[in-house]
Amino acid sequence: MTRPLRPSTKELCETGRILRQEVPRSALATMASGPRDPLVILEEQNATRLPELTPLRAERMSQSAFAFYRGTAALMAADLAQAPMTGINVAACGDAHVSNFGFYASRQRRLVFDLNDFDEAASAPWEWDLKRLVTSIIVGGRDSSRSDSVIEKAAVGAVRAYRAALLASFELSPLERYYTHIDAEGGADRLDGKSRRVVKSAIKAAQRRTGERAVRRLTVKGEDGRLRFIHRPPTMTAMQPEVAAAVRDYIERYEHSAAVDIRTVLSHYTEVDVARRVVGVGSVGTRCSLVLFQDGDDNGLVLQAKEANRSVLEQYGGIEQPQVLVDLVEAHGQGARVVSFQRILQGVSDPFLGYLSAEGTDLYVRQFHDMKGGIEVSEIDDRPFVTYARACGITLARAHSQSPRAAIVAGYLGSGKALTEAILAWSSAYADLSERDYRAFLAARER
Repeated sequence: MTRPLRPSTKELCETGRILRQEVPRSALATMASGPRDPLVILEEQNATRLPELTPLRAERMSQSAFAFYRGTAALMAADLAQAPMTGINVAACGDAHVSNFGFYASRQRRLVFDLNDFDEAASAPWEWDLKRLVTSIIVGGRDSSRSDSVIEKAAVGAVRAYRAALLASFELSPLERYYTHIDAEGGADRLDGKSRRVVKSAIKAAQRRTGERAVRRLTVKGEDGRLRFIHRPPTMTAMQPEVAAAVRDYIERYEHSAAVDIRTVLSHYTEVDVARRVVGVGSVGTRCSLVLFQDGDDNGLVLQAKEANRSVLEQYGGIEQPQVLVDLVEAHGQGARVVSFQRILQGVSDPFLGYLSAEGTDLYVRQFHDMKGGIEVSEIDDRPFVTYARACGITLARAHSQSPRAAIVAGYLGSGKALTEAILAWSSAYADLSERDYRAFLAARER
C-alpha cells in the first residue's frame, strides 16, 4: 500500500492562517485572572529535592527578580495553561529564558550559539517558549535598570527576529534546516562594534573553560597517583560511600545509551572519583553528580550526571505528550526525554549525551565545561542587550523549525504586528506578576 505524502509547507501555512479565526493573535495577550498561590508550586518542587539544599535554592532565587524568574518555570507553565493558546505544539525548550542561551563547543571545536538547557523540554505550544523568552528580556532588563524604551526595543526585536527566522527557515528543505546552526565566531563578525566586542569577549571566556581546565581547577592528585575532586561546600561536596558506589555502577548503564564512538573514547579511561555538585538556580536541590575519569597518562575527563524529572510543561502546564514520548519515558526514563529534545532542538549537540534510570532516579549525562559560556545580560550595554535579544529569538526559531508542525506556526504569524503586540502585552503583564510573586517570596522567607 502506497503511503500518502506529508502536507506541503504551503498547505501547513494555510492551516495556520485559518487558525487565526479560531484563536486570534490578539487572544495571546490575555492573562489568566483566577486565584493563584505562587508559593505552593515552589514548595511542591522542594518536596522532591534534597532537603539540605532547599535553603540554598531559596537563597539563590532571592538574589534578584530575574533570579527568581529563572527558578519559576513550573509556576509560569501553570499560568500559561490558564491562558488562551494556539494548540500548535512543537518540540519546546520549556525554559527558554535569556540565560539559557549560550556558547559551547562542537565536535570540531568550533563555538556555536544555541539553547543550552533542556530539563523542561517537551511537546508544548510554540508561544509558551516565546513568552518565556520575552518575559525574561523584560524582567532582566528591569533588573539591570534599563529604560522602558530599551527594554521594549529588545523585546519587540526578539519577537520580530523569531518571526523572520521562522519564515526564512521554510525556504529551506527539512534536511537543510536540520544542518543549520549558529557559528558564534562567524556571527560575531557581522555585528555592530559594541555588540561584537561583547560577543568576542564572551567567546574568549568560553574558549578558556575547557574540560582540561575543569580538571586542573577541580581536582588534585593523591599519593596513589589518582586524581580526586577538591571539595568546596556547598557547591562541591563528597558523597556518602554507598551513594558514590551507586553512581559508579550507573556509569556502565550510561555507556549503553552513549554512541559507540563515545564508548570507545571512555574505554581509554578509568572512573576514579565522584562528587556532588550544586548547579544553576531552579535546579538547586535536584541530584547532580560529577564523575571524574583518568587515563594512564594522567589526562582527566569530567562528566556530569544530573537528575531528570517530569517536564513542567506536562506536570504543571497539563500538556498531553505524544505517545512516542510517553513510550520513550516508560522504557528509558526522563533522562531519555531530556537528551532526545536536546538533540532535536540544538543545531549541534554534545557527543557525550546519554541517560540512565536507576533505583527510581532518572539521570542524563553530558560533558562538564566543554567551552561552555554565555552573556550576562546585566553586565552589557543597551545596544548589545538589544542585539542579544534578537539572537535569542533567531535561535529559538531555528529550534522550533525542526518540528513537523512549525510551518503551521509560520502561517499563523502573519505580518507580525498583531502577534508582536500580543506577545509584548502578555509578557509585560507577566513580568509585573512575576515581580509581585518575587516580593511575596521574599516576605515569606522573612517570616
